[in-house]
Amino acid sequence: MAVLLYAACKFNDKKILPIYGNRQPVTKTVNGQTVTDTTYQTIPAFKFINQYGDSISNKSLDGDIYVADFFFTTCPSICPIMHRNMLQVYNTFKNTPGFKIISHTIDPKHDSVPELKKYADKLGVAGNTWWFLQGNKEDTYKLSESYLVRKPQEDAKQVFIHDGSFILIDKQKRVRGAYDGTDPKQVGQLIDDIKTLQAEPDEVAVK
Repeated sequence: MAVLLYAACKFNDKKILPIYGNRQPVTKTVNGQTVTDTTYQTIPAFKFINQYGDSISNKSLDGDIYVADFFFTTCPSICPIMHRNMLQVYNTFKNTPGFKIISHTIDPKHDSVPELKKYADKLGVAGNTWWFLQGNKEDTYKLSESYLVRKPQEDAKQVFIHDGSFILIDKQKRVRGAYDGTDPKQVGQLIDDIKTLQAEPDEVAVK
């Protein structure tokens, strides 16, 4: 399910989550000295519509820790399990500033704004902590690759196949973890790791 393995290291006796994805060494001059820094892969720009009809972009998440997943409202298999489990995350952090959940539909043809609102209402989701996002299908599918999950597919019978991972993103829009959204134990680990990330200094860089 998840393509990332859970790992962590210590920083000043505190657990620090790893940073996943491609990284590039960058050499620059600071105060006359040559310094090598690391640039990490980040989630690229995007723009979608949420269940309220509001435009949501990557900038809407500036300064936020967030969890992302991919789903569709008529999914008969893993999505209901995933979002029952995601409700635990939502209920834990729904009153916490600087935290969001975003769920990208991979079936925007069916999942209109009213359908997403109906889906959110059925789950008991209100407010702006958890956004269900709809947009161009190709853009959504391409964006999934930046989250380091399997790219969604649609077979000849228009059956959608997608990854069931919950992806943890930090304030710098870097991937910090992936968890099987159908496994309550891994969702519990996600909740713990969100708390770890909230306590992490903003400029931590795991080499």
